[in-house]
Amino acid sequence: MKSYYLYILFSEKLSRYYIGISYDPELRLHFHNTSHKGWTRRGRPWHLVFKKDFSDRKEAQYWEDWLKRQKSHSVIEKVIQGEFIWEE
Repeated sequence: MKSYYLYILFSEKLSRYYIGISYDPELRLHFHNTSHKGWTRRGRPWHLVFKKDFSDRKEAQYWEDWLKRQKSHSVIEKVIQGEFIWEE
């Protein structure tokens, strides 16, 4: 089974985080920095500041949704700094 990653990008230009999931976060980073469409084009260049692998897409999706619902820079920064405990 393919691993999926929760990833967090940061844009210095916008001073914002972008949260997503992918089986290849580095490829997604390239897409966000080169695609001519989508919201993330405004924040270029994006930097990959965090990634965590999960055993399947469903689990990665759960944590992506949970993290987005928090709407909190402090929670995102705890995740990035390794201070977040991953419990379901």
